[in-house]
Amino acid sequence: MPLDFPVSLTTLDNGLRLVVNEDHAVPSVSINLWVEVGSGHEQPGRTGLAHLFEHLMFQGSELVAEGEHMATLMAQGGRSNATTSFDRTTYVESVPTGALELALWLEADRHGHLLPALTQTNLDNQRDVVVEEKRQRYDTVPYGQALAHACRLVFPEGHPYHHTTIGDMDDLTAADLDDVHAFFTAHYGPRTSVLTLVGDVTAERASELAERYLGHLQDGTVPRPAAAEPLGPLPAPVALDLVEDVPSQRLYLAFRLPAVTDPDFVPVTMALDALASLEVSRLQLRLVRREESVSGCHASALGLASGTSLGLVVLDVSEGVDPADVERAVHEELEALAAEGPGEPELEASRAETERSWLEALASFDQRAELLGRAVVLHGDPQQVNTYLDEVMAVTAEEVRAAAERWLRPGCAATLRYLRPPVADAGMP
Repeated sequence: MPLDFPVSLTTLDNGLRLVVNEDHAVPSVSINLWVEVGSGHEQPGRTGLAHLFEHLMFQGSELVAEGEHMATLMAQGGRSNATTSFDRTTYVESVPTGALELALWLEADRHGHLLPALTQTNLDNQRDVVVEEKRQRYDTVPYGQALAHACRLVFPEGHPYHHTTIGDMDDLTAADLDDVHAFFTAHYGPRTSVLTLVGDVTAERASELAERYLGHLQDGTVPRPAAAEPLGPLPAPVALDLVEDVPSQRLYLAFRLPAVTDPDFVPVTMALDALASLEVSRLQLRLVRREESVSGCHASALGLASGTSLGLVVLDVSEGVDPADVERAVHEELEALAAEGPGEPELEASRAETERSWLEALASFDQRAELLGRAVVLHGDPQQVNTYLDEVMAVTAEEVRAAAERWLRPGCAATLRYLRPPVADAGMP
């Protein structure tokens, strides 16, 4: 039986899509503005701009001084944040009901009037912030470049997902003010945006406020590119060995998966659950508990829109164990899953965990707003938040087996191995 969150979807004359979920449980409203621009929309030689704007959007606009956007919301008891991914950039606020109009005015000002305040000084400052972020989060931490390496192994050069959201620092350094202004104009506008309001507001009131504060925004965006052609599984295995001083030796097995909207996507995510993500998963039972050859493992599916998604299996190799032995064991379990499919305990555990995590997310106004915006952009219908669990519950063991056979074979894995340097012989000077 589908869930029954009441949701409405309307479109303003300027193209802005408005999603509303009325919920008066607490006197607050979560605001989520999903903009259809991420690192997957960047051009070669101009990477990192989508993520850069996540920073620039908090640096002042025509009517709001630098730093005042967040400070103004905080003074009203609200909070604000933003994230960037391959397919989107999302701006989020959570405010008391009485501050909703203020939050929408602030959002409209920076989305409609950012460029007059986007100066060379702001650009230089935030570019430096991003360079430091990359150094701290990716360059100087163990396994920090794992996702970037996996994307380069799985997606061919020129593919929208060949590079990650942080981008190339040489590209970012080369971008001038004209490049940045042009990127904003091409990608930020009502037609590329979905505004979702969840909480203490009616659909009628939300529509009135959206029209008042954002209905005047003009749109100069370019049409969203067509999705890239779907990629099948890798035709042959590929691997990359990285010898680094890491806390433990680690294996990443990366796979091409179908797009998040493909009928195969949910079954293949359940196959990854059966493989490694649950307490009853076969790698957990065999490698973590019985053989103790790995100290931990997990699997995940990053659902992406442009033709092809990314699957990852991650294993931390126990001290004194040869990573090659672990890799062989994983291959054996992949072959078994493709041949036999999941057992009923694995299938039931996957369904139960999916239901738990989905309902937990929907219990939060912020996460519910995110999922509603995502549903509109990726599935064309906010009701997907109500029907998703029914889709999961309907998946059969044979569908999971077939998805594993197609997408998760050892022969189509890209393997990233983090290996420690050889220990020097104690007898050497």
